[in-house]
Amino acid sequence: MGAPLSRRDFLRGRGPTKAKVVPPGFLGTRPDVCSSCSLCRERCPSGIIVMDHGLPALDFTRGECTFCGECRTHCPESENLFAGPVLLSHVVEIGGGCLALNGVDCQACRDHCPTDAIRFRPRVGGPFLPEINEDACSGCGACIGVCPVAAVAVKAAKEFADA
Repeated sequence: MGAPLSRRDFLRGRGPTKAKVVPPGFLGTRPDVCSSCSLCRERCPSGIIVMDHGLPALDFTRGECTFCGECRTHCPESENLFAGPVLLSHVVEIGGGCLALNGVDCQACRDHCPTDAIRFRPRVGGPFLPEINEDACSGCGACIGVCPVAAVAVKAAKEFADA
């Protein structure tokens, strides 16, 4: 069983994290190399890195990833733990609990998306409906923590899902 669910998260409809999201470029397949020093967590200007069983993970309920690379820069094992470009291997998806999908006007996710990957399509007789342009989504998580009902989650990006 995972960590207990806080009252705040319960009331906001947030459940346990489904999949662990790692910092940009982090090779999560090398847990034997990570010393769990927490320098990545300490140096993250957004404060979204948490340690999960001794390995860094991103908690988008705390904020968004700005792709600054500070986690990589301050990691003493960066040459073994980080590779490739500074990007994330996921995009976001909007679940059925979305207020707009349930007749309530809300566009918080769109308002916080720095890449304009979330748009709202007009519909007759109800609030606009959310649509995600996965090609424009950077996976930064800016839309996740601002959703009042935790309806935004991450999923593997097309180019990583096929790999």
